[in-house]
Amino acid sequence: MTLINANPTVYETPTAGPRVARDHELDEDVADEFDAQEIFDLIRNINDPEHPLTLEQLNVAQIDHISVDTPRQHVAVRFTPTIPHCSMATLIGLCIRVRLLRALPARFKVDVLVREGTHQSEKAVNKQLNDKERVAAALENNNLLEVVNQCLATAMVA
Repeated sequence: MTLINANPTVYETPTAGPRVARDHELDEDVADEFDAQEIFDLIRNINDPEHPLTLEQLNVAQIDHISVDTPRQHVAVRFTPTIPHCSMATLIGLCIRVRLLRALPARFKVDVLVREGTHQSEKAVNKQLNDKERVAAALENNNLLEVVNQCLATAMVA
């Protein structure tokens, strides 16, 4: 197999210890809202489909590019492909979308987008990733679903 990006830049990742619960999160009488850190924790350990590295290690997923609007029940994740012509961008976005759809309550609308100006086909990729019918059709493909599940295997245990 020929790699699209044979030598990606690997970034230093902070050692993530267990998330420390804040006082208001422990109070059963207070609604515990999702925040960008929780969303990042869900996707940071997704494996890149081309390399044995995580999206965090490749700087594809970054906490600064995640927004959560709890009152509107909306999560938006903007990711950065490792190269502007990355043919894996749609697959990476699909992995992010599937991870969030499996982990978040169904009431949340999830948008997964390529960060503006980071991919030569960003509009086409974004259209594919946010079209429910295209995503559903992609996940009906057993081979593609197997690749997605392999990428998510490390994210599920982290």
